[in-house]
Formats: sequence, C-alpha cells, structure tokens
Amino acid sequence: MPTFLPLVLRTVPLFVLQAALDRIVSNIHRQRPRLFARMGEASKKAILIDPVDMPFVVRMLPDNVTPDMRAYRRGNSPAADAQIRGTFAGLFKMLDTQLDGDALFFSRDVKVTGDLEVVVALRNALDDVDGSIATDVAELFGPPGAVFLSFMRHRGERLAHG
Repeated sequence: MPTFLPLVLRTVPLFVLQAALDRIVSNIHRQRPRLFARMGEASKKAILIDPVDMPFVVRMLPDNVTPDMRAYRRGNSPAADAQIRGTFAGLFKMLDTQLDGDALFFSRDVKVTGDLEVVVALRNALDDVDGSIATDVAELFGPPGAVFLSFMRHRGERLAHG
C-alpha cells in the first residue's frame, strides 16, 4: 500500500468517502445485478470489510434490491454477521480477480470470522464475475481511477515477483 494513502484518507471526512462508496455500489448493482442475486439468502447479512492498513472499515449489505456500503472510522466498527480482514492490497487483488479468495485465506493474507456461509456466498458470487470489479470501479473515476488501478496492479506484480 502506498504509505501516503492511509495518511490522506485519515483526513478525508467520512461523508466524502461515503459518497464514493454510494457511487461504487450503485454502479456495481446496475452493471452486475447477478453478483448480488447470486448470494441468495446471504445477501441479507452484513459483512464487515476491514482493510487493516486503512483508517476505516466498510460494512457491506449485499442486498439484491438495495445493496449498501457504509464507511466507519477504525475503532467505531458496527456489528456484522461476518468479517473479512486483510491488507488493502490483498482485498484489492480479490476484487481485481488477481488472486483467488481461497488462496488469500489459506496464505493467511485474509482472515475471515463470523458466519462463514456469508463469506463463501460472496466468494462464489465474485468467482462468477466476468472481468474485474476493480476495473469497473476505476472507470467510474476516470483518469485518476485508471492511474490508481495501474499503480495497484504494478505494485502487486512487483510483490509477486520479489
């Protein structure tokens, strides 16, 4: 993770981050409605996504009708049925389909607690996605999104090849 990003995000008001999350979840729901539908009953359960190197956590409700993502400052985490913890880079790789969620789990780069059925349903839904959700999100933010996506992919390749 670029060291400046957590520092910058620490100063960003949550409402700004929330506006970005609202745009992201709305776009994903519109572009990939099967992602949420694929989760079945698990879509009614909350998942806390905890990028451990960031100053916030995200509570996701992957509801098929009204999906929602909410940002919270670290230390003010809401209740959730399941939790996925890992570095921002590791969680990013899952969304970018660079790494299989099982590989991240077994390598202990990602830790899962709570209702494992919810996390398995999410992983299965993500496995069914053609393309990359990270690419979809980057496209929402135009050239800055493209630069960030390229940076994260390049950084991931450097780490993978030593």
